[in-house]
Amino acid sequence: MAEASAISKIDTVIFDIGNVLYRWDLRCLFEKLIDDPQELDWFLTHVVTPEWHFQHDAGRPFAAMVAERSREHPRYADHILAYSRRFPETIPGPVDGMLNLVQALADRKVPLFAISNFGAESWAQFRPTAPIFGIFSDIVISGEERLIKPDIAIFELALDRFGRRAEQCLFIDDREDNVETAEALGMAGHHFRDAVRLESDLKALRLL
Repeated sequence: MAEASAISKIDTVIFDIGNVLYRWDLRCLFEKLIDDPQELDWFLTHVVTPEWHFQHDAGRPFAAMVAERSREHPRYADHILAYSRRFPETIPGPVDGMLNLVQALADRKVPLFAISNFGAESWAQFRPTAPIFGIFSDIVISGEERLIKPDIAIFELALDRFGRRAEQCLFIDDREDNVETAEALGMAGHHFRDAVRLESDLKALRLL
């Protein structure tokens, strides 16, 4: 949370997307494809895992990832391919209360941006399903830039592209290491837990 002396400087909000604006859960797709709970747990621990997916966030194409993983786990080749084609089904919906907060900020003419660890191909699938992003001025996607949080370079790129100084910005992310990088650049940071606590901080900063 920003110091009181910095409140008057902050006029811009930069969001993370996954598990801040929209929930992300691999289980939501694969529970449709794997009936046995123990098998599902094993699959999500050893085959399609968050760590494996993060290669896509960093810029690796789905085709290369799917081919490699399918060779390693040929029994699950169809499931692995499904992940690349049905990615939006891993996003069950918005985080409670968050889209209302985004709209409230937009109604007050607060400039809105996002920096997200998101694969280029998965973003292309998901973005059309989420019209809320139409009110964002710009969004930096890690897979498109081949830079990934918490690398300071993606924050520096974003500030330059957004035309903002760090001290103008509040950065919101569910991962503390990402918030720490933003703060090291001079942004105010909010380690996201829920919409209620975020709303309180936004009001303290006179953004709501």
